[in-house]
Amino acid sequence: MDDQNSNKRNQMKIELNPEVAQGIYSNLAIISHSPSEFVIDFARIMPGIPKASVKSRIVLTPEHAKRLLQALSDNVARFEEMYGKIKNIGPHGNDQGGFPPINFGPAGQA
Repeated sequence: MDDQNSNKRNQMKIELNPEVAQGIYSNLAIISHSPSEFVIDFARIMPGIPKASVKSRIVLTPEHAKRLLQALSDNVARFEEMYGKIKNIGPHGNDQGGFPPINFGPAGQA
């Protein structure tokens, strides 16, 4: 009984309002850092538009950035166990990692 009460006291309630719950699509993340913080800008690149628009910025302490790295690593591993390996397409279309070229294909015509 004491364990159940202890667990209830240690639980944190997290509020997620409907607007935030919808999420924001991002297909580019830009990461920078200083001695005291990491900044992650989530941006969206659209076909035919020469610049990306930052949709959200997250500022983290180095300790929290490292916890995020570990949490993402753990979650990617679990995802791959369930659904198979995620492709990591390199700059030349191979599986060597790196940044793939941003290519939306041929421009549409009316």
